[in-house]
Formats: sequence, C-alpha cells, structure tokens
Amino acid sequence: MNVRIPQRLARTEAEDDRVQAFQVDPLDLRGRIVRLGPALDEVLAHHDYPAPVARLLAQATTLAVLLGSTLKQMGRFILQTQSDGPVDMMVVDITAPDRVRGYARFNEKKVTAALRGGPDAGALLGRGHLAMTIEPGGDQNRYQGVVALEGEGLQAAAHRYFVQSEQIPSRLRLAVGEEMHAGGQKPSWRAGGLLVQFLPREAARGARADLDPGDAPAGFARHELAEDDAWVEAQSLVATVQDHELLDPSLSSEQLLWRLFNERGVRVFRSQQVTAHCTCSRERVSALLQSFTPADRAGMIEDGRVVVTCEFCGRRYKFEPKEIGV
Repeated sequence: MNVRIPQRLARTEAEDDRVQAFQVDPLDLRGRIVRLGPALDEVLAHHDYPAPVARLLAQATTLAVLLGSTLKQMGRFILQTQSDGPVDMMVVDITAPDRVRGYARFNEKKVTAALRGGPDAGALLGRGHLAMTIEPGGDQNRYQGVVALEGEGLQAAAHRYFVQSEQIPSRLRLAVGEEMHAGGQKPSWRAGGLLVQFLPREAARGARADLDPGDAPAGFARHELAEDDAWVEAQSLVATVQDHELLDPSLSSEQLLWRLFNERGVRVFRSQQVTAHCTCSRERVSALLQSFTPADRAGMIEDGRVVVTCEFCGRRYKFEPKEIGV
C-alpha cells in the first residue's frame, strides 16, 4: 500500500532557536539543521568571554544541540572538552526536550598568545579529549563516547567521533558569526549547524572501511571500500553549504534544505524549540553542600556566609552557616 506524502512549498519565515529534522529518501539521508540566535546570546551573556572563546563555545553549543535534540523526554546530553589548550574546558548541557546551558574555562593571556598567528580553533583547544555523554533517564544505561582532540577544531573532532564511535557515515557543518546592529547596539551572536547521516535500508551499502591500525607493517594492504553513490552525492551537496547560508536570519531552514535537495525532494518534520535555561536552584546547591563533611563546609565560610556561584549562569547562592548545618 502506497502512502501519499503531502507536498508544499518551503516555509519562508525564518525562525531562530529551532532544530529542524529532515529526511531525503532517494539518498537514504536523515539529518537535522539548527539555527541559534537569542538563546545562544543568553548562553554566552553570563560570562565576559573574549570573542574567540565565545565563538568556540557557540560552536560547541551548536554541535551539542544537533546531537542532543534526538533525546526523548527527561534525557540529558552532555558535551565536554578537557585539554591543555588556552580553553582547557568546555561543558554544554542539554536537558530534553529543549533546554541548553554552556560554560567555557579559559586563560585570557594564553588565548591572546595562541591567536597571534590568526584565528585558529585548534590552537585554542589544544590536545585532550572530547566526551559526549547520553543519560536517557529512567532505568536505561548511561552511554559515553570519547574522541581525542589533536590540535584541530570541533568539527574535525566530531567527524572522527562519528567514524570511531557511531560507525555511521556522517557529515557536519558548523558556522558562527556576529550580527552587527545599527545605532551602536551591541552585536549579537548567531550560529547554524547541519548534520546529515547515511542510513540505507541495506546495511551493506553503509559499510565502512576498517580503521587504519596505525602500526601496520610495511606492505600491509589497507582495507578500502568504495563509497555508495548516494552518499557521494550527499557529501558533495553538503560541501556546497556556505557559512552565510547557515547564519542568514532571513533564510529559513526549509529554504536552505530546498536549495540543497530540491532535485531529490526533502521531507521535513515538526521543528523543535531551543531555550537557554540553567537547571541550578537553591535546593540543588544546598543538597550539594550537604554532600561535604561538616569540617569541609565550615572551611567554606567567608565573611560569615557560604557563597556558591553557578559556573553556567553566574547566579550566586548565599547560605548562613546554620542553613547548611555548621
């Protein structure tokens, strides 16, 4: 029985802070496109980040939203980097279905020194690891995938993660920029991301070559597989996407998808909102303090109070000693 899929023109109304899932059936593609505006500004506004650090955290936020938006109700997705670079830690926390928060720790002098030769996200990150953690909630098991940071940017590291951990042919595009405003208003941040994955019905079509062992003896024949024609075509189309297309506030996600896949046809699903929201609360901070020993809590008292600042949103929580059992 054939099911008729309703057809319509692409929506022209651009909407910020939304994730749009889509499917290109003739190419066996599934994907998501995200456009971030005010929500991204709110994530970045809690700290006085230098522009290069804000740009890097915006990339991490976009990547996390692309990956974490597939979680079901009550799930959490956490993207975290730890490295020896000037930005030695970033954390982006997605709480399903739509809440995001993020934080970056950096050394300002090292950031300035690292960028003397020009903008380089790899120089800011340095070497370390990128971890992606899924907490589905309920009685389901926690999952974590880890990939090395080798002095390149997040986009390259994410591609290596897909190859090593997910074993799904994937292509990713991330773009971040500042939008200038008239009248001397402060610029605002914008970001866009596109992720496509090749998921053919016949598993053999999505087979990947074995990973290079790295220490193979001389003359060892590497395992190679020709890529499926549909995936070759999809990658070529994704490669044509320009940064300004992902950032243009007047270009809707549906219009961009139509530009890419109109010859094949693209099916879109209901888009999902993205909201900047920190999950900290006085009750949670109090419970955290109770996990320390009485001696440790007593050592936290300064000027007669214990003050705890949330690294994500900058909110300060003040406690009298008696409130925490000291």
